[in-house]
Amino acid sequence: MNYAAIWLRTFLVGFVVVSVLLVLTLFTPVPYGDLTRIGRLSDAEFGWQQPAPPAPPAESLKSSPLSDADIVVVGDSFSMTLYWQSTLVRAGYKVSTIYWGQVGYLCGDFSQWLQRAGFRGRLVIAESVERLLDERVRKSDSCATMGKKPPDVKAEPFIRPLVGVPDLGLNWSAKLTTGLITYRNMKAVHKSHTDLQFGDDTQVRFVPDGCKQFSHHLCERALFFKEDLTNGPLTAQTFEHMVSFTRSQPIPILWMVIPNKTTVYLDPSYSDAFLARFRPSGLGPDLFAYAQAARHQVRDLYFPNDTHFSMHGQYALGDIMLKEVQARLGVAKAP
Repeated sequence: MNYAAIWLRTFLVGFVVVSVLLVLTLFTPVPYGDLTRIGRLSDAEFGWQQPAPPAPPAESLKSSPLSDADIVVVGDSFSMTLYWQSTLVRAGYKVSTIYWGQVGYLCGDFSQWLQRAGFRGRLVIAESVERLLDERVRKSDSCATMGKKPPDVKAEPFIRPLVGVPDLGLNWSAKLTTGLITYRNMKAVHKSHTDLQFGDDTQVRFVPDGCKQFSHHLCERALFFKEDLTNGPLTAQTFEHMVSFTRSQPIPILWMVIPNKTTVYLDPSYSDAFLARFRPSGLGPDLFAYAQAARHQVRDLYFPNDTHFSMHGQYALGDIMLKEVQARLGVAKAP
């Protein structure tokens, strides 16, 4: 038995396999969307192509110290770029932004907790995406104290948004098998005429008139977050918890409920039981109706490869929220 020949053949086979995997991975675009990254899908096919709008002035993309703020925003990932808040800042309001992940839930002494930390403003904007609102308001309505730790206001944006489609250069940082997995997933997408799911969370679903609403190459389909469905719709009970908590607070609360991407593009009636109560309540703007209209007017209102509003959508949110704030606080005074 020629052991040297066996070893050499084994080495050459392994070298060829590793080389093929490396080349596939290097030429697989680095994902810049949450859903392409999670689902191992190609941004060459699902990445947005429409140019992003110009970024707001840098000085408007900062959170004010809590003691200086007119408004406190409690937000999730839809508020982390500070884009929509920048519209309020440019209109003359001082805005502090904190995040649900920092505070957990808004308990019974929330207003007093803010005031102990130095807040002397007149309004809280509670921003939440649809899929997480029910849990947040249920637990906020039932918890008593925020704890002793004061809110941590970060001056800089938690996330820096993309200002354009990134350079899809060689993918040196990915795992060796990334290219093969992405290739196999995309082959399945191209062959399929039905909706698909990749991993635990990324769904590839057909969108009626998708190419009029999205700019990516496979625009008849878009990516959606499975949690939009598994968390369930908002209900009349969700609204009752929201009302109960709002009435318990000395500081007025303006609710900013952002619809799930799946609700906007595929199932507009998903949370109708909640909206029937919320729309006439005056607790916040109807962003569901806005998004239904805007998706036909603003291409890439939501990113096709992500679950969030695009920068175009973020600017539109800012305009809506500015009108809501001015209706409650009046026009901001010049500094």
